[in-house]
Amino acid sequence: MLTDTDLSDCLFSGAFHLDQLRLGKPAFAYPPTGWHYRGIWPARWSRRRTLAEEHHWRAQTAGQPVLSPGDARPPGQWRPGPHHPNPALTPDPEDIAALYRQLRKAFEDGKNEPGAADFYYGECEMRRHDHTGTPKAERRLLWGYWLLSGYGLRASRAAGWLLAAMSLTVLLLVGFGLPTHDPDPATIGTLHNDKISLNTSTPAPALHGGWDQRMSWNRAEKATRVAVNSVIFRSSGQNLTTTGTYIEMASRLLEPTLLALAVLAVRGRIKR
Repeated sequence: MLTDTDLSDCLFSGAFHLDQLRLGKPAFAYPPTGWHYRGIWPARWSRRRTLAEEHHWRAQTAGQPVLSPGDARPPGQWRPGPHHPNPALTPDPEDIAALYRQLRKAFEDGKNEPGAADFYYGECEMRRHDHTGTPKAERRLLWGYWLLSGYGLRASRAAGWLLAAMSLTVLLLVGFGLPTHDPDPATIGTLHNDKISLNTSTPAPALHGGWDQRMSWNRAEKATRVAVNSVIFRSSGQNLTTTGTYIEMASRLLEPTLLALAVLAVRGRIKR
C-alpha cells in the first residue's frame, strides 16, 4: 500500500505484480506546462498523471539537451532519464504501455475508476506511438480516438467537435439543403360520369436563388432545428433537397457518435 508517496521519479520498469499494488494518494509527475508547436499548430499537453518512464522516453525522442548538474529543468520540457539520451537504455512505448496497464488495473481493483483514467490515457498514448508492437491500422484508429475525444476521456474535446460538426451541418443545409419554398401539395380531380377521382401529389423540393436569398436568419433557424433534431431526437420532419437529405444522413451518423463520446468522457470521470 502506497499513500502520500512521491512517485514522480520512481522507476517501475522491471518490477513485477504492479497490478497488486494499492495506491492511496501517491504523487506522480505531470506533463510539461505551457504551449508548444506540433508542426505549425500551437498545442499544449493534456493535464494528467504520468510515469517517469514516459518522461524519459519523450525527452529522448524530442532530442532535449543533456542538463548539467545543478541546472534547473525548464517547465516546458520533459524530465530526462538517468541514461538520457541513450535510446537503448530508455524504455520504449511498448514497455511503458504495459506499466500503465498494470497500474491502471491496480486503481480499478481499488474501485477508483476516475483515478485509473489518467493511466488509461497514458496506455493509449504509448500504444499510439508504438511502431513495433501496435499494428499501423490500430495506431490510426487510436489517433482518431485521441483526436475526437482524448480516448473517451476529454468531454470538452468531443463537445467541441460536436459543436463544429453541427455548425457545419447548419451552414451546408442553409446553402444547399433547404428548399426555397416548402412544396405545396396539389390535388387534381377527374370527373367520370357520377364519380370523382382525386389525385394529390407533392412536388419535389427545389432550391432557387442566389446566396443573398439563401443566407437568411429564417433559413438558419430551420437548419438549426433540423441539425438538433437529427442529433438528439433522430427525426427532422423537414422537407429537404436531395443534397440536404444526404447532409442530414451524414449528420445522423457522425454527430450522435460525438455526443456519445462526450457522455462517455463525463462518465469516466465520475464513475464509482
